[in-house]
Amino acid sequence: MNITRHLYQSIQNQLDKGKVIVLLGPRQVGKTTMLKALIQNSDKGQWLNADEGDIKEAIEQAGTSTQLRNIIGKLTQLIIIDEAQQIDGIGHKIKLLYDTYPDIQIILSGSSSLDLHNALDEPLTGRKVEYHLFPLSQTELTDHTSLIEEKRNLETRLIYGSYPEVINNPGREREVLLELSNSYLYKDILTFDGIKKSSFVQKLLIALAMQLGSEVRYHELARTIGNIDPATVEKYLDILEKMFVIYQLPAFSRNLRNELKKGKKYYFYDNGIRNILINNFHYLEFRQDKGALWENHLLIERWKRNSYAQRHVLRYFWRTHDQAEIDYIEEVDGTLHAFEFKWQKGKKRFPKSFLEAYPEHTTQVINRDNYLDFIT
Repeated sequence: MNITRHLYQSIQNQLDKGKVIVLLGPRQVGKTTMLKALIQNSDKGQWLNADEGDIKEAIEQAGTSTQLRNIIGKLTQLIIIDEAQQIDGIGHKIKLLYDTYPDIQIILSGSSSLDLHNALDEPLTGRKVEYHLFPLSQTELTDHTSLIEEKRNLETRLIYGSYPEVINNPGREREVLLELSNSYLYKDILTFDGIKKSSFVQKLLIALAMQLGSEVRYHELARTIGNIDPATVEKYLDILEKMFVIYQLPAFSRNLRNELKKGKKYYFYDNGIRNILINNFHYLEFRQDKGALWENHLLIERWKRNSYAQRHVLRYFWRTHDQAEIDYIEEVDGTLHAFEFKWQKGKKRFPKSFLEAYPEHTTQVINRDNYLDFIT
């Protein structure tokens, strides 16, 4: 399936605007495919894959702008460096190229925000614009098939997720997910300094998968994993987040004395990756965790929607010590938009303490009847 990515047009519109374009996202979500489609429209484009040792070495050893220009070609007007985080000192190399040859459009892609942010932030301050590519969104899939077809596929998405390779291999979803998890969940993560034991990473991810949608405490995770301290758990979670495996939702707290102030929940970028970790692909009717799968699906799809629309929101959950809670809150221009997620249709009464403490608010229950308005 050749599915049009919504981010493609945004990046195309950004060309020749005087900024280095940085494309971030997990491996295997389609960054390379999308950028190769982009470069095919340029007769003076050059593609460099930093996973290839000779390309990585050549760029690292280039000490002048002339040497860099010789590597990319003297007629090149568009240069794309894939997996740019592999190159030591990439930020200073790109700054040198950018400052010397401002007419060259530079695009960098990477599957690790940890490496790329560290390398690019200072050298390219004011010189770059960032985009984030996710697994296929509900909107992209609906545009490719139809609204009716994707509503029929809802249970499949909740169980197997929406990585392009998974979508393109119906009947082989579990096999593809196993390959994805083995290749990037463990192999890539172990390339980081400080990640020494894959067994800890695996146990940590499984523990997160088992308590999906629940508040996470570092000391409890450390006790679950065994023989590891809470500070190490926190460090591993930070790396997993910057590798686009998981992301956190912090607790919202402003006015009430009994609100959780430092709570965190962690969710997965993709339901399929979460389910392969616990090796559970049962139909929803036989699962006790369908509520958590529904919540994970809605949150990541909402993030895709907001990100592609360039809609900046602050994201939270809300809970008090006496267990009053709200699944999800977005803050936009001082207004709080509170959402509850329900797999089964039904009413939900939002906590009176929240409504009174934060009068600038809206509330909505998201269920299977109205979820498409929430995520598309």
